[in-house]
Amino acid sequence: MARKADPARRREVLDAVIEQLADTGISGFTLRGLAQGLGQSTRVLTHHFTDREDLLSAVLARLDERQHQSLLATKGWEDAAVPVSDIVRASWRRNLGPELPMTRLIREIEGLASAGRLPASSAGFLRGRAEFVASCLTLRGSSPDRALSLATLLNASFAGLEADYLTTGDLGRAEAGLDLLCEWIDSTATPR
Repeated sequence: MARKADPARRREVLDAVIEQLADTGISGFTLRGLAQGLGQSTRVLTHHFTDREDLLSAVLARLDERQHQSLLATKGWEDAAVPVSDIVRASWRRNLGPELPMTRLIREIEGLASAGRLPASSAGFLRGRAEFVASCLTLRGSSPDRALSLATLLNASFAGLEADYLTTGDLGRAEAGLDLLCEWIDSTATPR
């Protein structure tokens, strides 16, 4: 009889997988190569994930969860008096500082998803992020439909600025664009 997977151990393995993928990239990974990078056998992975697609879906869900946790921990997230630009700037510093490997992994995932090289579950990764950011904008007085549209535009612009900086290394130009993005979001999502 197969041993039942422990949810806490599964999350631990999943977090280790994410750290490994942040170092190696997600394109073309194999369970065998990933297990070797973790110093484990493939049995550790197949005990918790049925196949590569199951693992990839779990990675996307966990990355989404981790992003939500980081945003919720951002000072002012749930305070309508705090301008959205403060949250945007704090996210920028975090994403390009201590969370840089995760930021690179997320940009890679988005690129692969847009090229149709990831499973359909990756679409939910982006939509879920927009819905989550929309909740912050709704708190600040935007209607739910408008908040979702604003969040979609904010997320896409933010991701584009990150990708531009990561590709070109031109921090000054990327941050000048971030300043304009912050001006725009504050003018459309003014705290009550």
